[in-house]
Amino acid sequence: MPKSIAIDGPAGAGKSTIAKKVSAELGFIYLDTGAMYRAVALKAIESGVDTKSREGIIRIIDNINIAITHDNNSQKIFLDGSDVSEDIRTGEVSAGAANVAAIKEVRLKMVELQRKIAGEKDVVMDGRDIGSYVLPNANLKIFLTADINERAKRRYEELALKGQQVNLDEVKEDMQNRDNSDMSRAFAPLKKVPDAVEIDSTSMTIEDVAEKILYFYKNYANI
Repeated sequence: MPKSIAIDGPAGAGKSTIAKKVSAELGFIYLDTGAMYRAVALKAIESGVDTKSREGIIRIIDNINIAITHDNNSQKIFLDGSDVSEDIRTGEVSAGAANVAAIKEVRLKMVELQRKIAGEKDVVMDGRDIGSYVLPNANLKIFLTADINERAKRRYEELALKGQQVNLDEVKEDMQNRDNSDMSRAFAPLKKVPDAVEIDSTSMTIEDVAEKILYFYKNYANI
């Protein structure tokens, strides 16, 4: 039976970076579920549909085609046949992703694909409801968090490196709004489940966090 590690946590906690490193160490597939919701948001934006409009988003997902490929542990996401791996990383798309992720019909469609992948291959999957909803029987559940100021700083530096014109205070505000939206949504909200190991990465290096997760997987995972 395929093995799985679920990594949940708020925006900017380092989930994707850590998940990529852990999956590479274990030879697992890395699945960034947030990218899927970003793709839905991008589709809405390009179609002129308000990402908060449940009716409009439901119409979009009836015809949306999202595909994920993996090459040397690098994930690429395709929207209607086009590689949008970079296009989905803007601030506008990030805000839109929080809106569409709160729509039950969107989550059900994305979760179906996520579970299908996890049912076929060993995965490290990161998101906000992986351990609580997507993979409730994951072999190991991690809740990765960090101080909001540190998370905002990390995201600011990430966007600045990509050449995007960003303001640290605005990044922090967007992140707080995303956190509030994720934790307060009615369906599959962001939360730490009782059997998850919480790791605060505020003062930890990427290597330290990855090493800790690998330690828990090798010594305490339900395998």
